[in-house]
Amino acid sequence: MRHEGFHGRAGFGRRPALLVVDVNVGFTDPASPLVCELEDVVAAIRRLLDEARRAALPVVYTTVSYGEGDKVAAAAFIDKIPALLTLEAGSRWVEIDPRLAPEAGEPVLNKLFASAFFATPLSSLLASARCDSVVVTGASTSGCVRATVVDALQHGYRPIVPREAVGDRNHAAHEANLYDIDAKYGDVVSVDDVVEHLEDLAAAHAR
Repeated sequence: MRHEGFHGRAGFGRRPALLVVDVNVGFTDPASPLVCELEDVVAAIRRLLDEARRAALPVVYTTVSYGEGDKVAAAAFIDKIPALLTLEAGSRWVEIDPRLAPEAGEPVLNKLFASAFFATPLSSLLASARCDSVVVTGASTSGCVRATVVDALQHGYRPIVPREAVGDRNHAAHEANLYDIDAKYGDVVSVDDVVEHLEDLAAAHAR
């Protein structure tokens, strides 16, 4: 169902950044209580990483980890989701999945809450790189992805969400949040559409 006046297109802008939200081992390893179904998502993100790097666009990762002081700061969030204590600072659970390993110069920002913008330098990084849009990938669609998309819009960036490059623990929540994002906050598009746009940017960069 589509409502008149919603589902507009904000577009990629002139210089997008690729944001990989919380594709750390604690969300991809089936042994973790926080695991999402992300096998196909990882493959889709790898395609986007290849194209973003070819176009010399900024790539930024986030992870979630909690040291002792962080557990105090995020006490209300941890009380709501006790499984977050799995993400102990320094543990393997907080490391980016090795299939998507950051390259030299690609920052990994630590966050304590859902949005990649909250209490991190993400907005400053994007501004310094002269970005005007953000391709948001990762997990989970209904949690950290949605919160990041909303904050991206509120910070003046155009959010793009490649449908196949985000995932959730719950299929119904995944679909409902993609619908809401596309209706109100960002453009939900196919990975192929994003790859095509990044290829054009890569070709322009090579000239």
